Amino acid sequence: MPERPGFTAAERGLPSSAAGRAGGLPPAGRAGSAKPRQGRTDAGLAIRRLTAAGQTVATAESITGGLIAGRLTAVAGASAVVRGGLVVYAADLKTRLAGVPAALIVRAGVVSEAVAAALADGAREACRADWGIGVTGVAGPGPSDGVPAGTVWLAVAGPDGPWTERLSLPGSRAAVRAAVVARAVAALLAALERHDRQSADAAAGA
Repeated sequence: MPERPGFTAAERGLPSSAAGRAGGLPPAGRAGSAKPRQGRTDAGLAIRRLTAAGQTVATAESITGGLIAGRLTAVAGASAVVRGGLVVYAADLKTRLAGVPAALIVRAGVVSEAVAAALADGAREACRADWGIGVTGVAGPGPSDGVPAGTVWLAVAGPDGPWTERLSLPGSRAAVRAAVVARAVAALLAALERHDRQSADAAAGA
């Protein structure tokens, strides 16, 4: 298992918009339009890709409280590739269970690109998985510590490093959480597809 990167995309000065584009997904914008049905389809495709590659995934979830792991494990055959998930609502559990440095949480804030990336990487490490998904945000109603409702940071960590995206989602608490789940599963699928393309290109150039 690779060591946790010393710097996240935010700490390297990578703009969130550039980080999001790197994942092969269209800009999120008002990503609340993502449909749950599409998320279920993406979950099936992601599980099949992981199975074919002999790879595994784990999650570290704050805002979604385990819903992403639930979406993935709803797919038949998921037990072969889903290692597990961490529900880390409290800041101290982000540190104790997912390995997010407490100083990073203080410096960047709980809802930040750096913390999402650390959660994704922490899920990989704690569960000994090839891929990790991390999410942190405010579902509402209303802001939390000055962060508007619907603000979410999503990260996928894998063999190619971290990918991050900032979401600004409309709607109710339930709608925001559902949209985050759909977007997270879509981001995992995009990362898997990108990794397969890069591996194929590397093999062709060898």
